[in-house]
Formats: sequence, structure tokens, C-alpha cells
Amino acid sequence: VQLQASGGGLVQAGGSLRLSCAASGRTISSRAMGWFRQAPGNEREFVATINWSGESTYYAGSVKGRFTISRDNAKNTVYLQMNTLKPEDTAVYYCAASDGLAYRLRKDDYSYWGQGTQVTVSS
Repeated sequence: VQLQASGGGLVQAGGSLRLSCAASGRTISSRAMGWFRQAPGNEREFVATINWSGESTYYAGSVKGRFTISRDNAKNTVYLQMNTLKPEDTAVYYCAASDGLAYRLRKDDYSYWGQGTQVTVSS
């Protein structure tokens, strides 16, 4: 599975961005998907995950209520809608695909990773 993340950019605090993760090579319709982020000097951290059907999601506490993960299996694409962005959301955002159906929180549970897209939130 090849993953291509896009949609990052520079936005002011309080603004919104929508990230997309387009998959190719294999379908992701039977895979849980996740978004992670990594700020300079920090480890890659969990942001959000969604199960294979889109019916179950889970969020990191720092983004819950502001971010929404969704998927369109017909388009082989996963999305991350980010609202009310804060400067501390600044990071490179990565999408990832697992080999299982249920959502996953750990980096080690994901087998495939995209190249990342930069999100910068100015204060």
C-alpha cells in the first residue's frame, strides 16, 4: 500500500485545514487507518484512528472535539478535518494503514506510512 498525504499548509490559529490520504497499490477498505504527527524534537504521536468501516473512531485527548477522521473506501482515501487549530498543532502529519480491521493507537500496529504533510499554525 502506498499512501500519499496532502492538504497541509500555513494557517492562523483558529483556522481549519483538511488533510487527505490517498492510497494506491492495494485497497484500504479492510484496514484500520490512522493519523500521527511529529513536531521537531518530539516523537511521533498518535492523533486519530478509524476502523475499516468508518463506524468507530478514537482521538488523542489534545485533538478530541476539534479534529474529525473519516474515510471514503470507494475513493481509497482517508481524511482528517482539523478545526480550531492551535500553534501546538504544528507538526508533520502522517497517515498510516494497519493490517487489521479495528482501530489502532500504537505506531507499531501500522505497517504502511505516507510521506507526511507539514501543518504550521501561526499565533
